[in-house]
Amino acid sequence: MRDQQSKYHLPNGDELIIRIPDITDAPAFLANFQQLTKETDQLLLTHAESLDLDVKSEREFIASYLDDPDRLLLVAEVNGKIIGSVNFTHTGHTKKAHTGEMGIAIEKPWHNLGIGRRLITILIRWAEAHPYLEIVFLQVYASNEKALQLYRNFGFQECGRLPQGIMLRPGVYTDLITMYRRIRP
Repeated sequence: MRDQQSKYHLPNGDELIIRIPDITDAPAFLANFQQLTKETDQLLLTHAESLDLDVKSEREFIASYLDDPDRLLLVAEVNGKIIGSVNFTHTGHTKKAHTGEMGIAIEKPWHNLGIGRRLITILIRWAEAHPYLEIVFLQVYASNEKALQLYRNFGFQECGRLPQGIMLRPGVYTDLITMYRRIRP
């Protein structure tokens, strides 16, 4: 996947391109993230916090993935616009080198078109081809029922829950669930 892109036809007739971003994608990548934080409270950063990010920090973020064969960042693009992404990262610690965390987000107008399923499929295939990855894990809000079902459909299992681990707004909490999928025994 490092040197290629994948194209798919969506049920609405649009063409989806999934690819590795490059540094020049930083402004569009930032705009996508800021849009996502406007649309949902299911991300860790608030919209106000996302406004503190800048193109320079996004260039550095993208570059950190391009320079590391043990990390993966993919963008989903429709009609020349980045509408979502998936990433895989790890701590870099030797004792945890066999594990890594996945994150995914797609703009609301593009939900329910199979984009998340395609992004996760590519990420899992990449992880399966990786020489020493064994476990992919993620964290998801208990209030994000659609995401929980999608992850279960991919064989992710709940392995931990932090009650009221996320404060959506003052006085409103949701549990933070950790899920994992074993890539190889």
